[in-house]
Amino acid sequence: MYPTPAPRGPDTIARMASRARLLLTLAIASALALALAGSAPAKTTWLCRPGLAKNPCTPSLKTTVYSSWNQVSRVVTPKRVRRPKIDCFYVYPTVSNQPGPLATRAIDPELRSIALYQAARYSQLCRVYAPVYRQITVPALNGGGFTPANQARAYGDVVAAWKEYLKRFNHGRGVVLIGHSQGTFHLTKLVAQRIDRKPALRKRLVSAILLGGNVTVRAGRDVGGSFDKVRACRSRSQLHCVVAFSTFDEAPPANAIFGRTAAPDQVLCTNPAALRGGAATLDAIMPSEPFAPGTLIALGIQLLGIDFPHPATPWVEGRSFSGECSTEGGAGVLRVTAINGTPVPKPSPDATWGLHLMDANVALGDLLSLVRAQAAAYARTR
Repeated sequence: MYPTPAPRGPDTIARMASRARLLLTLAIASALALALAGSAPAKTTWLCRPGLAKNPCTPSLKTTVYSSWNQVSRVVTPKRVRRPKIDCFYVYPTVSNQPGPLATRAIDPELRSIALYQAARYSQLCRVYAPVYRQITVPALNGGGFTPANQARAYGDVVAAWKEYLKRFNHGRGVVLIGHSQGTFHLTKLVAQRIDRKPALRKRLVSAILLGGNVTVRAGRDVGGSFDKVRACRSRSQLHCVVAFSTFDEAPPANAIFGRTAAPDQVLCTNPAALRGGAATLDAIMPSEPFAPGTLIALGIQLLGIDFPHPATPWVEGRSFSGECSTEGGAGVLRVTAINGTPVPKPSPDATWGLHLMDANVALGDLLSLVRAQAAAYARTR
């Protein structure tokens, strides 16, 4: 038998209850601290950053320029701005070949390839920062094997990298956001939540280049939809604005993944070669080396059925397409036409995607020209 406890008065009981509440509070606080420590984001792994060894975003810029598909015009080496006044923050699209739903932070060959294809040429104008994030992988995207929690984890990595960039590297500099596909979806959310309604950060936003990710505006307007303040770019000197488009060379089908959204919004298209509208020739720039061999994205590029020339220089450039923003059938897309002997590409992986895999390069020369003009305009405001 256990001894019978001595009777306790009201004061003793109150003191014991108070102590119990204190112990419970401390236990909860301790548990929360452990949970937060376990879930705290790790220090960002950078794919591209100034001073980084083996930086895929700072290659040689030597370029073979073609006047037509098979006719070389000249070889040029664009000069890098010696002391760039702005930064570029790049979030890459879905490229990871890893088998699980979320990629690790390993810098696999496909990450280095996509940085070369989509971000490296901007290094002639800005300091490029590109975080590695635990993205939804290509196999998971193809098989639907991912969850909202996976998407939240990927976005959380992007937010953590953005916060680290602002704290350690930005120092009040202007910044261009650059994204494609999954990268655009994350950056669109980042702008909406952390930049759009914050005047101080919005003033630092030189522009946002958000390709292949269905940025929306109110129908017939340049704002609304995705953002309340950040408008579509309609002139080369306009700042704090967004460039967005998805590329098709035929009318998007009714079930197209890109270009369509629910009313009253519409998917934004801003042609970087004709910001105010109309048709224009596009200045395409591509690396001459193939995308990471053996990856699913490399296979997708092959399915386009268009093999750009592979000269001895690291880059190939040419006015291979003309383009015009179109709302035919209710889809807001950049409709392109092959010119100057360029083969007609095929949708990849199918018609619902259009020429998604060409979004970042089909008018890269025009995007670089625009960023150069915007950087100069931003410098004048400082």
